[in-house]
Amino acid sequence: MAVSGLLKLFIGKPVHPVGDDGRMALSDHLRELRARILKAGFSVLVAFGVALFFFDPLFQLVLDPYLAAQERLKDGSTEATTSGAAGGFLLYLKLCGLAALIGSSPVWLYQIWAFVLPGLHRNEKRWTGIFAVIAGPLFVGGIVLGYVTLPKGLELLIGLNPDELQNLVEFNDYLTFFSRTLLGFGIAFEIPVFVVLLNMAGVLKGRTLGAHRPWMIVGTFVFAAVMTPSGDPFTMTFMAVPMIVLFLLSEVIARLNDRRRERTSINAGLSPDQASPL
Repeated sequence: MAVSGLLKLFIGKPVHPVGDDGRMALSDHLRELRARILKAGFSVLVAFGVALFFFDPLFQLVLDPYLAAQERLKDGSTEATTSGAAGGFLLYLKLCGLAALIGSSPVWLYQIWAFVLPGLHRNEKRWTGIFAVIAGPLFVGGIVLGYVTLPKGLELLIGLNPDELQNLVEFNDYLTFFSRTLLGFGIAFEIPVFVVLLNMAGVLKGRTLGAHRPWMIVGTFVFAAVMTPSGDPFTMTFMAVPMIVLFLLSEVIARLNDRRRERTSINAGLSPDQASPL
């Protein structure tokens, strides 16, 4: 009873009280924000506790790309290590913390969305829902592709090490490298979605995308080179090519949307010299 009362005191129940003018008071916004932040933080803590019990399979999931690269390299050319007395402890914290952020992402992303949602118009709510449905699978797809290509990238990087030297991979640094690579792939797959949203908002035209298509292709390869921590051409190409395909698809969607918008416009079918109905 005391625990439930304490949780109710700190978390509370999100409400959206509206005044006579149809607006929420600033204090109500702050209480709503506090409740959302506490719920999101509590979900991360719970996910962290769960991740501690599944540390071994999580560790193996992260280790497998390195082991795959190690098998293709010369025997004894590389070895995974931890450094310092607290190396293993830090590995527990970093790996479980990363897993907790990813595992609880549906909860804290929902809290962000639910806090912003009341301030959106009906059309904006519809587009944010469509964005969430499309962006989620694309982000996961980018992470999966990054995980699949990571062993080849590691093989190329470690293979640059001179034969006279042994490459010692400090696992905490490797975990940072691992998360940056997968996050880079996930974010890269989201960019075409933002291009479509800009077109839906009327900011970017499909013909503008077509006119700048060569620069977009070059910029995509530059972006992939910057976002891939490995820096090898193999991983860069595996990020850039799907991005270019998604960009081309977004251009097609933008052009179709522009045509639909022109057909439904009040000036549809009028010549430039003809007077508007307005």
